[in-house]
Amino acid sequence: MVLLSIMLCVNAQDNNNDKSEEQGSNASSPRPLPQVIEDLIENMVYVEGGTFTMGDNNPGLNGDPLEREKPEHQVTLSPYFICRYEVTQEVWDAVMGVNFTRVRASKLPVDNVCWDDCQEFVLKLVLMTGINFRLPTEAEWEFAARGGNKSRHTKYSGSNDIDSVGWCRFNSGNILHPVGQKMPNELGLYDMTGNVGEWCYDYYGRYDGSAQINPRGVANGAENVVRGGNCFQILEVCHIAFRYGEIPAQRSPGIGLRLAATPFEVKP
Repeated sequence: MVLLSIMLCVNAQDNNNDKSEEQGSNASSPRPLPQVIEDLIENMVYVEGGTFTMGDNNPGLNGDPLEREKPEHQVTLSPYFICRYEVTQEVWDAVMGVNFTRVRASKLPVDNVCWDDCQEFVLKLVLMTGINFRLPTEAEWEFAARGGNKSRHTKYSGSNDIDSVGWCRFNSGNILHPVGQKMPNELGLYDMTGNVGEWCYDYYGRYDGSAQINPRGVANGAENVVRGGNCFQILEVCHIAFRYGEIPAQRSPGIGLRLAATPFEVKP
């Protein structure tokens, strides 16, 4: 809660002068946030910055490393927040009022949302809360999925046994499941493996093998990154390093999002 207060305070600093000018005026008080948004804020997890090896040079299904996952490279990240859960339908509904998910239930993760939808959602949520929510960068997503500085270097997020931490084709029944039903990873994050794939901020492209600080992916591209695997996909594509791209305007079943936020300004 203290760290979330820091995030809120830093975000509010730029508006302090404007707010002081409004004091004593007839301006109405801010609307209270819906409880599901309050809960979302409470479930943001602080990720301490650190350095890790991103990507994977290990053999894939055909015995060769997957080109999309290599080369392994060193990445250093500043601290950030990431949500304990995938964005649920009740949170999406509270912000957007429109839901394209085919199977409706409040605690299911929202899916069938495109990257462009997510940007609109984030903008509305920022205006609603004053918190600088955003999609995580691909590097932030992978670092968090690996357990950050607490990583036990498992194949899936939190375990080498996917059945304990994630929903994929072999155990999901080809349906979405309510968030938080499996075990969390080392940071207390749920469903980083499976259930829904999660949009990241970055354009999709080949990795640069050089060491990087707070990378934001390639400069441009036709697709954006999706990470984590989903409940419709085979076991072999649900390991932490697996990545692929989707067209930002394309809505697909099994693709949703998880929110990140920056507690203070990060230098590029």
